[in-house]
Amino acid sequence: MRAVIQRVTEASVKIDGAINGEIANGLLILLGVEAADGPDDISWLSAKIAGLRIFNDEQGVMNRSVVEIDGGILLISQFTLFASTRKGNRPSYIRAAKPELAIPLYESFVAALSAAIGKPVATGVFGADMKVSLLNDGPVTILIDSKQRE
Repeated sequence: MRAVIQRVTEASVKIDGAINGEIANGLLILLGVEAADGPDDISWLSAKIAGLRIFNDEQGVMNRSVVEIDGGILLISQFTLFASTRKGNRPSYIRAAKPELAIPLYESFVAALSAAIGKPVATGVFGADMKVSLLNDGPVTILIDSKQRE
């Protein structure tokens, strides 16, 4: 699994012109799922995100997690995070999991992340044409890959 995590002061996702999910202060996460992903990736990544200390404390130091600030999470599925641009100019998405595998993994990740932060996670709709809006705070943007774990 690959996640792009953005610290935001607000974020929302619209589908067919209607808001499907929105948060105030918290994290916007774009999540890509590949065929090699499984329960270990879900468990590790959800715990890592819940504990990621990227929010400021009283001294202005990034020392608090989304849980500690009682922030929200908006999670958006994004297969293009596994794009390969090695050959030519048209990206290949061969590493991205097909929907029959990706959807259950995505749904399991939503449940694991909700449990890890102790409240529901706002989402888009897997495979939908979504319009995502955000106000990046900092900006703070972090890439995490469950296979590389760096």
